[in-house]
Amino acid sequence: PGHVQLLPPQNVTLLSKDFAMILTWAPGEGSPPDVTYTVRYESQDRLDKWRKVPHCRNIPRPSCNLTCALSNLYVKVRARVKAVWGRSQSPWVKSQFKDYYSDVELAPPVLTLKVRDNSILVSASFPLPTCVENLTWKYDLNLWEAGSEDKQKKYEGYFRKDTVTINTTALRGNYCFSARALYESIDLKHSEFSQPVCVLLNHKG
Repeated sequence: PGHVQLLPPQNVTLLSKDFAMILTWAPGEGSPPDVTYTVRYESQDRLDKWRKVPHCRNIPRPSCNLTCALSNLYVKVRARVKAVWGRSQSPWVKSQFKDYYSDVELAPPVLTLKVRDNSILVSASFPLPTCVENLTWKYDLNLWEAGSEDKQKKYEGYFRKDTVTINTTALRGNYCFSARALYESIDLKHSEFSQPVCVLLNHKG
């Protein structure tokens, strides 16, 4: 294809979702089906230096996960995207500024339960991008007997890799567990609570 007037991507948004910073956009009006996109970003401490994002060069999909491309998670960044088709390129369109540290949106952790004779071991795993694993993620855990949500036992502020051991000697019946992720940045953030996981304890018969 020769030079065609390629309209720029629309609704360019830098959003934080499930521990990740993602640039999303919609194809420009009348874009050909095989159009591709290229993304760059700049950080507030080095304005006008647009850095390449190698895994988001000439991509067909309208989103780019920037989390692990960012050189500094504590500095505000913005991204820009252009459409490319043959030798035609659209103008760049920029997003707003965001920074991972204060804007990160958390997803609920996934709980794993191991039932022992007189205890239950609860651990939480997080759907984290590899580059942010060493930040101090924590979680809160709630435990209640099925049908009595109002009487929850709370276990708060555990580090991500911590396993919570709960003595179950006195627990009899169907017990449910749910957890939420925590992150202390400028203020305390938490995710929604996870879907409850329920287990029968000390069930005779």
